[in-house]
Amino acid sequence: MYDALIVGGGAAGLSCALVLGSANEKSFVKDKKIAIITHQKTSHLQNALFNNVLGLEPETTGASILESGKKQLLNLYPHVEQKEKEKVLAINKFENYFEVRTNKNKYTSKIVVIAVGYTNLMRIKGLEQFVEPHPRAAIEKDRIWLKNTDHLIEKNLYVAGTLAGWRSQFAMASGSGAHVATDILTLWNDGKQTKVHDKVEV
Repeated sequence: MYDALIVGGGAAGLSCALVLGSANEKSFVKDKKIAIITHQKTSHLQNALFNNVLGLEPETTGASILESGKKQLLNLYPHVEQKEKEKVLAINKFENYFEVRTNKNKYTSKIVVIAVGYTNLMRIKGLEQFVEPHPRAAIEKDRIWLKNTDHLIEKNLYVAGTLAGWRSQFAMASGSGAHVATDILTLWNDGKQTKVHDKVEV
């Protein structure tokens, strides 16, 4: 049983995993089991090129970020389990947990974060009732979102990134994933507002 399972290894999913992973020394996180299913095949980062993102060198490619993001997570926070080469097929809700079924395995988790792309090709069974036309995309592009309030679809089920209703900008998707992570940390910290920062020691 995981305490948090993130579905999707793009900007939002990896950002969420990095923030959750970075809190591992906090007393209310150190015993939590966290995992991410790093499916990236359909990520819009695969063909992205960045010149307008603060902190990234011009000409940085999205494909390189996908790879470096997984390495960063592994090197800094290896306790966050990465599930590679698996695609989520269905999510079933039970009283106090979710069952996530992939093409290879089944996982159970108390909290699930959906952070896959916003195309109408998203076909995860169990989420159909939340799918609506995307509020911030051109109608002709036929994009979708999972209806939510401040990233929360229903209790312990979150959505992050473009699928949460945000525009397709790297910084927005990354920020959305980090936002969800701090919401989860706040939940684990008995409702006390929580964020994680590293500081330069002087």
